[in-house]
Amino acid sequence: MQKRVIVIMGAAGVGKTSICSYIGKKFGIPQVITHTTRAMREGEVDGKDYYFETPSSFKEKHFLESVTYAGNSYGSSIEGLNRAWEQSDLVVTVLDTKGGITYKEELGDQAWLWYVTISDQGKLVERLHQRGDGDEAVEKRISSPEFKRDLALPAVLKGKAEVLVNDDWESLKLQVDGLINDYESNARLS
Repeated sequence: MQKRVIVIMGAAGVGKTSICSYIGKKFGIPQVITHTTRAMREGEVDGKDYYFETPSSFKEKHFLESVTYAGNSYGSSIEGLNRAWEQSDLVVTVLDTKGGITYKEELGDQAWLWYVTISDQGKLVERLHQRGDGDEAVEKRISSPEFKRDLALPAVLKGKAEVLVNDDWESLKLQVDGLINDYESNARLS
């Protein structure tokens, strides 16, 4: 079976991390741990949620892709992807759309792109506050060009990504379950 990585993309606050956690818990799909220079949020664990880096330690990694988002660096290392693939042929990661483009370019069909959005994008600010981001952090994030870019699926990825609408968590879980169950059924047949 070909090794694949589910790449969950979308604007901040659409539920990418929640989907990733759900997939891990329900289906046992390991997460590719990515790196960031942003400050750790309450409840996050280094090496589980992210590898939390300093600007200098970040520069020492071997990245498949990396970006600067709202003043912080984020990246997915080749070593992290291979560590996840040692655990399972199907793994999951959370990236921005720029990272999704890079994964598709570098990995081809091994990158299974999922773009997450919500119908009322005005609710994203509320979601960012609910997850514990302060007013200044939220304002910085929503005014960033990266946030604005991720509000829409890039043209280059149209027709290459699953589009999931996260207006209702229970409905979204059904969409996710369907995608994973179809994948697993097809994998058993091949």
